[in-house]
Amino acid sequence: MKVKVVYRKLRDYVRYDLKEIAFPSSLPDPPHFKKRRKLTWKERYLVMKEATRLYAASWVRDIGPELRPNEYKKKENTGDQPDGATGSNGETEPSTLEDLAVAARGGMETLRPALQRVYMTRASAYRDALKSFIKGYQEGIQEVMEKKNNPDPLQENDDPKKST
Repeated sequence: MKVKVVYRKLRDYVRYDLKEIAFPSSLPDPPHFKKRRKLTWKERYLVMKEATRLYAASWVRDIGPELRPNEYKKKENTGDQPDGATGSNGETEPSTLEDLAVAARGGMETLRPALQRVYMTRASAYRDALKSFIKGYQEGIQEVMEKKNNPDPLQENDDPKKST
């Protein structure tokens, strides 16, 4: 082969094939897919500015209404009604995460009972869900068996093979 041909083939391999091997292109979009227009530099700046603000605000411990306004509206509307987590004196009970954090500060002696409570709660929830599933499954099987044992007489007359 000539040097020119070898050079061209090598250049085409690096230019097309190697690029596809290293960075494979994705599948083409489906026909119904409408591509979005590219953002302008100003729009990109505004998006980055908002994302940075939300990211910085997420680092505070108490997330305020600017990040989750819908949740705060619900709490304001139901503020006069007692919650399930509120005690008789109006104080809220600590969440599981807060309980574990306090127990972790206390050392292994206080962390073990807290973790056991979490595991027992999860195990009981799993057991209850499994019992509910089994009950529903058995009811479904029972319905199918009843339909099989007591066929509807109207369905037999509609079958053209049995009428002959």
